[in-house]
Amino acid sequence: MAKHVVLISVPGLRRQDLASMPNLSGLAAQGSVATLSPTFPAVTCPVQANMTTGVGPEKHGIIANGFFYRDRGEVEMWTAWNSCFQAPQIWDILHQKDPSLTSAVWFPLHSKGAGSDYICTPAPIHNPDGSESLWCYTKPTELYGELRDQLGHFPLMHFWGPLANIKSSDWIIDSAVIAAKKFAPRFSYIYIPHLDYAAQKNGPNSPQAAQAVVDIDRSLGRLLEGYKAAGLTDVHWLVASEYVIEEVDSVVYPNRMLREAGLLALKEENGREYLLPGQSPAWALVDHQLAHIFVHDADDIDWVADMFREHPQIAHVLVGEERRAFSVDHPRSGDIVLIAQPNAWFAYYWWEQDDRAPEFARTVDIHKKPGYDPVEMFIEMPARAIPLDATLVRGSHGYPADSPARKGVLLSSSVLSKTEYQDTDVAGLVLSDFGVTR
Repeated sequence: MAKHVVLISVPGLRRQDLASMPNLSGLAAQGSVATLSPTFPAVTCPVQANMTTGVGPEKHGIIANGFFYRDRGEVEMWTAWNSCFQAPQIWDILHQKDPSLTSAVWFPLHSKGAGSDYICTPAPIHNPDGSESLWCYTKPTELYGELRDQLGHFPLMHFWGPLANIKSSDWIIDSAVIAAKKFAPRFSYIYIPHLDYAAQKNGPNSPQAAQAVVDIDRSLGRLLEGYKAAGLTDVHWLVASEYVIEEVDSVVYPNRMLREAGLLALKEENGREYLLPGQSPAWALVDHQLAHIFVHDADDIDWVADMFREHPQIAHVLVGEERRAFSVDHPRSGDIVLIAQPNAWFAYYWWEQDDRAPEFARTVDIHKKPGYDPVEMFIEMPARAIPLDATLVRGSHGYPADSPARKGVLLSSSVLSKTEYQDTDVAGLVLSDFGVTR
């Protein structure tokens, strides 16, 4: 068994992309390439949780990229601390076996406060005047200062938004190499987001997406060489797709449908409309091709669900135990779970006229929006504002991996025993390298 294990999480990576990726292909030539199926919902936070806990959303509780806290009537997108996990992760299990089995967690979501030995993840400081100061949460605390001095601030504007590009992934890679040299962690989990951008913005088969594949392979080659230069040569490399992005040409607006039925509570300020989730009889937390519908009165669930059943761009309407077959039968899930058709996705919009949209709708604000907004990758000039046209988006994900085209890949620098894995198998593969069986 190798002394070190590195798991690289690359959302959007497809088997056919490897033909344009000499560095990853060379790594796989030493070992294996297997099919990797994401558990529904195939979106960032749940899949990362699946891979690091070895169980699905119904057990670890990460049911989307955000949460609705019913008791407080509040929504939290992306920023929850690691305490949101209801199952132990790889580093927790390694520590139970032997505290000297150290782990580095580099940029996956929900890693603030994790039990790993070393952590780096974005944590911009929100100033009283509404501005942000660049910063990262690190463990040890002083590590970000060291990384900043060597690399400059983490380029948050290139991590998400209209300026998202390779610079953020390059910073993640360069900082991971520094950490490898400084700490020599036995296990590292590194999130590399670059393939997410062009595939959603321009489509997964666009020239821009193809170029992104070439660019990230070059950067990953630098990661491989960086580990060697750091003296970490006995490494088992695992590269995992989180999900595959599909072409989309249609948008569904669940909150507008709920508004039309009189189920949304809205507040008006200065001519703009703001959603009040905690006061709404029903509302939708949307996330790519998934939507959680939270219904205040249990007696209303069935008829609210019926509203969506005949919509041509909604593939599944799940109520109660129907959610179990899709791994989202959990108290944090919506009372109703919607799954879009493969060519469609869900937008969070609730306003009927664009001049009534809240001011944050035209900004990159992943925290105030009660749902994921890929339109944040676009910009209107000269206003320098995010457009309110959801039809611009050309790629999405989240739909169940029910066909080969919706399944990703798992690369290993050593030979794998199977040709196909579930994302929940990844934790077991890592742990087995350290003699831990589950």
